[in-house]
Amino acid sequence: MELSHQQKALLREIQHDSSLSVAELAERTGTAQSTAWRRLQEFDASGVVRGRVVLLDPDKVDAGFCVFANITLADHSEQAIAGFDSLVKNHPEIQECHKLTGSADYILKIRTKDVAAYEDFMTRNLLRSAYVGAVASSVSLKQLKSTTELPL
Repeated sequence: MELSHQQKALLREIQHDSSLSVAELAERTGTAQSTAWRRLQEFDASGVVRGRVVLLDPDKVDAGFCVFANITLADHSEQAIAGFDSLVKNHPEIQECHKLTGSADYILKIRTKDVAAYEDFMTRNLLRSAYVGAVASSVSLKQLKSTTELPL
C-alpha cells in the first residue's frame, strides 16, 4: 500500500498514542477532522490498523523476567508444526514466536515473574512437549529498546 505523507503522519501519531482524539490527530497532522476520521476508518477497514492496545510495564505486573528461547522441533512433519503452533498460541507467557533460518527452527520471547517461574514453564510446557526436540535459553539482562512503533 502506497501511503501519502499525511497518511504516514497520522499513522505515526496513532502508533505513538492511540488514545488521541480525532481533533488532536487532525491538529497534529495538519488535516481536517473529517479527513482524519475518514482515514482512520480506511486504516481499520483495510487492516493497516490491526487493533488498539494498552502497553503494560512488565515489572509492575510480575512479568519482568524475559527469556529468548531457541527451539528445535523434534521433527518437521505437518503434525509437529501444527502441534507446536498450538502450543505457542495457548500460552500467554510466549509473547512472540518467529520461524528462523539457521540452527534453531524458532525463537520465542517469553515473559515470566522470575527464573523459577521460567524453569517451571520451560519444563512443563516446552521440554515435555512431543513437538520440541531442544530448547536453548538466553536470559535478557537488560532491555535497551522496546517499541511497537513501525518506521514510517
